[in-house]
Amino acid sequence: MMAETPKGDRWPLVVGVNHRSSSMVLRDRVFMEDVEVPAFLECLRAAGVEEALVLSTCDRVEVQAMHADPDAATGWIMAALAERGGVDVAELDSQAYALRGETAVRHIFMVTGALDSLVVGEPHVLGQVKAGHRLARAAGMVDGRLEALLQAAYGSAKRVRTETSIGERPVSIAAAAAELVAGLHGELNRVSGVLIGVGDMGQLIAEQMLAEGVRNFTVTHPTRARAEALARMLNCHHAAYDQLSELLVEGDIIVCALGRRSHAITAEMIHGVLGRRRHRPMFVVDTAVPGDVEPAIDRVDRAFVYDIGDLERVALEGRAGREQEAEGARRIVDDEVTAFQRGRAERAAVPAVSQLRVHIESLRKAALADAGTDAEKATRLLIGRLLQRPSEVLRRKAFDDAETLAATERLLLELFGLNCAGGGSDDNEGD
Repeated sequence: MMAETPKGDRWPLVVGVNHRSSSMVLRDRVFMEDVEVPAFLECLRAAGVEEALVLSTCDRVEVQAMHADPDAATGWIMAALAERGGVDVAELDSQAYALRGETAVRHIFMVTGALDSLVVGEPHVLGQVKAGHRLARAAGMVDGRLEALLQAAYGSAKRVRTETSIGERPVSIAAAAAELVAGLHGELNRVSGVLIGVGDMGQLIAEQMLAEGVRNFTVTHPTRARAEALARMLNCHHAAYDQLSELLVEGDIIVCALGRRSHAITAEMIHGVLGRRRHRPMFVVDTAVPGDVEPAIDRVDRAFVYDIGDLERVALEGRAGREQEAEGARRIVDDEVTAFQRGRAERAAVPAVSQLRVHIESLRKAALADAGTDAEKATRLLIGRLLQRPSEVLRRKAFDDAETLAATERLLLELFGLNCAGGGSDDNEGD
C-alpha cells in the first residue's frame, strides 16, 4: 500500500471512460482528435490542473495527471470531460473511473503495456500514449513528476514486450484473418474490404489486409469524423454510416469493430446483401466486445463469420500458454510499479534528510563556538543539544497513549540502528 503523499507533493491520478466502464455513445461524445487536445489541456490548466496528458482512442478517453489535491483535480477533470461531451457531470460520473496513488500508477503501466486493451498485447496503445505525451509536453503540461511516471511506464512496457510473447498475439490474429481471407477469395488484390468502427483490433486486421494486397478498403462509423481520421491513417476510403447496406454489397471482407451493445449487422441484412452479390461469399470478422454481428449470421450460407476467439484458435497454441504469458506480463508490471513507488518515496524523503543535516551542522558549529578549544566539552554540548528535542518529544508521547509511544520508540531505534534492549548499535562502531 502506498504511503501517504507528503504535503506539497503531487498524487498521480487518472480520470476517464473506457470500453469496460462506458457506452460507445459516451466515448464518442468525449473523444478528441489530436488537433483538439491542446485546447482541452488549456481548459484543464485554467481549472487548476497544470500537469496532465490526454489519451483519446477508440477504447478509452482518459486524463492522466499529477496534482497535490486529487479530489479537487478529479472534479475539475470530470467537469471538463462532461462539458466536452455535452453531458451532465452525473451522467459521466456514472460511467467513469477515477483512480489515484498506486492504483493510478498501476493503471497507467497496464495501459502503456497493452495489458488493459480489449485484445491484450495490441501494438497501437504504446504509440497512442507517446502521442498524448508529446502533445502534453508541447502544451507545457508535463513537469518532472509526470515525466518520471511516463518514462517508468515505457520501461515497464519494454520489459513486457521483450520478456514475454504477449505482443505476438494480436499480430498473429490479424495474420490468421488475412490467411483465411486468401483461402476464401484467392488473390487479395481483387477483393474489397469494409471496416465498421475504429476499434484497435479491427484497425490492426485492416492494416494486415492492406499490407497483404487488398487495394480497396472503406472505413465507416456512426461519427463521421472518426471514420475520416482512421481512413487518413490507413490511407483508404471512408463513407457515411447510413451507406452501410451499399458498402456490404461491395464488401468481400467485413471487419466489425464498433462494440455498441447492439448488432450492427443482422442475419436479415446479410440475406438481402448476398442476393445482390449474386451469392459471392463474404468473410466477416467480429472484433467487437460485445459483438457487432448477430449470431444467426453464422448459419447463413456463404457468410463465413469469425470472432477473435476463432482467429486465435487458428493462430495460437492452447489457452494455458496464453494465460501464462499474460500472468508473466502482469508480474513485470507489479515489479515496475513497486520500483517506481519506492523511488518516489525515497525522493520524497530527501528534503527532510537535507533539513536534518543542516540542523545538525548548525548545532555542531554552535557547540564548537561555545566550547572554544575544549573538544570534550564540544562533544558533550553537541550530544546534549542533539538529544534535547527527541527527549522532550518522547516524554510528551508518554502522556498520550502506549501505542503512540511504542511506535515512536520503534522508529527511533530503527533510525539509529539500536537494538530493543538499548544496549547499543547493531552496526560496527566507527561506521
